[in-house]
Amino acid sequence: MPVMGVPKFERFFRAAAGLDVSKNDLKRYNDFVDAKLYDLFVIGTADAKANDRDIIEPQDLPVTKGLQESIHAFQKLEEGIELRPLLDQLTARPDLGMDAAEDTQQRLPDLAGGLSVALARALKTIARDTRRPSTDQWDEAFELFDLLI
Repeated sequence: MPVMGVPKFERFFRAAAGLDVSKNDLKRYNDFVDAKLYDLFVIGTADAKANDRDIIEPQDLPVTKGLQESIHAFQKLEEGIELRPLLDQLTARPDLGMDAAEDTQQRLPDLAGGLSVALARALKTIARDTRRPSTDQWDEAFELFDLLI
């Protein structure tokens, strides 16, 4: 199940970074959110284990200053992301061996939104001279995020 539908996805990228995206970009966007949320939870699992916890608490997730700023920007956009698709995506991934606390689960839409804003802004930086990022520019943005998360 996609994180957001096509019209919302297109509206979101216009609001977040002034970019035009199409329904063809939606799958790569959903794959990005899925992968990066899972990466955050892999790191969160290791942090919880290092602190002798058997559940992933919000403070276990590596929310950087930049991601926090992107979360705040997402909240100002007043575009919501539903929790259920995010939980479904996480449960479809390899088991982390640890559950997320209720507070951690409730933060998933804001985390996904923050990652989305950060992606839109990264694409805007990479695709300075165009309003519609190319496949190569999407790939460059993903490579940058892979270096960071």
